[in-house]
Amino acid sequence: MGRIFGTNGVRGTINDGLTVDMVLDLSRAVGTTLKGTVAISRDSRLGGEMFSRAVISGLLSTGCSIIDLGPMPTPGLQFMVPRLDCVAGVMVTASHNPPQFNGIKVMGSNGIEVSRKTESKIEDAYFKKTFTQVEWDEIGTVDSYETAISEYIQGIKSHVDVSSIKERNLTVVVDGANSVGSLVTPILMRELGCKVISINAQMDGHFPGRDPEPLPKNLQTLSNVVRSIGADVGVAHDGDADRATFVDSDGNILWGDQSFALIASRVLARKKESTLITPVSSGKLIEDIAEETDAKIIWTEVGSVVVSHKLLETGAELGGEENGGVFYPPHLCARDGAMTAAQIVEILATENKTLSKLVDELPTYFSTKIKVAVPIEKKSLLLEPLLEITSNENRITIDGVKLMYDTGWVLMRPSGTEPLWRVFAEAKTQDESDRLAEKGRNIIEAALSKI
Repeated sequence: MGRIFGTNGVRGTINDGLTVDMVLDLSRAVGTTLKGTVAISRDSRLGGEMFSRAVISGLLSTGCSIIDLGPMPTPGLQFMVPRLDCVAGVMVTASHNPPQFNGIKVMGSNGIEVSRKTESKIEDAYFKKTFTQVEWDEIGTVDSYETAISEYIQGIKSHVDVSSIKERNLTVVVDGANSVGSLVTPILMRELGCKVISINAQMDGHFPGRDPEPLPKNLQTLSNVVRSIGADVGVAHDGDADRATFVDSDGNILWGDQSFALIASRVLARKKESTLITPVSSGKLIEDIAEETDAKIIWTEVGSVVVSHKLLETGAELGGEENGGVFYPPHLCARDGAMTAAQIVEILATENKTLSKLVDELPTYFSTKIKVAVPIEKKSLLLEPLLEITSNENRITIDGVKLMYDTGWVLMRPSGTEPLWRVFAEAKTQDESDRLAEKGRNIIEAALSKI
């Protein structure tokens, strides 16, 4: 029996790798495993309505009832699941993947993505087709819930200093990636007293403004707008708005580690001996922040699901990823782009500093990310020759292979959702970071040649 869940949910090309029949059976498996009332939502992707209706049909056939929240960010659904006393949540999204992809994320009753153990139970039902099918008079009901977004926004506001932010009268440019971040963050920022300019704000699953992943190469329009109008900060989301990338008033695009570090330095300093959860893909900057605040770091495999469950298990004060995902447990043990945006705006307001000044106060490192295409049938076979090639190196093998050098580090690990391996590198200069990334690429290609 194979697996259909990747690093975070089930994803595939619309009507090819991800079909209505597949989603229907997957939702039957979810309903068979997690019986009760289920909240559902979706982002702006093409196929979202089609797959949502398949999810509803599959769940109803197993006796589940549905609360349809309509389109909203993944963390919004996660916030609402326990508040609506649901046994589960299902989000139709492929997050940051290109426009031709869609997918399914499954959350438990606490709003956090289900554990790997529960995923296996769902997969077992899916492959064996051992679905619960109720009698005609036991089919569940479908209700809509109109106030989910406003409740979610109020939840975020309860964790920041609203009056201090209002006093600063900041100007914020929000790039919603033509998706559900545009339904929340502009309203949130306006309610925090900011002047808001929105770009890529219309919901459009073709993603006409830019690719949904908030990488620097995709954020030049946001950078230009922030600089040209003299805004204080720019915020860019991915397709389901669980991540946020920031642009300072000079148009400089921050790496995810930098915004994560700004928040971490403030949150971890509030309590002695705090704990921080972060994947092996995070860099030296996060280690520096932990050292400064006397916090303990617990390293994990890459993947927001792993970080969320480790936060629940340990009761840690904060979690974060180098891709702009920040997990603030008093609000939600999951990454949340709108919450992250509110925290960055709060820092700007309460400390009365520009974002560029705050970044200048951090130690400086340079990062490089590249992707190496690997045929799907060879993706899982690559690790063995990779370990063989790097056997004499100083390395960490929690997730993929991370090679440590005096000048920096390089991490090579398989994508959980695409036919490729990812290479992350970091060093004290951009040239050295680029060199290490290329070294990672060469090692992967050498390992590939051995298969």
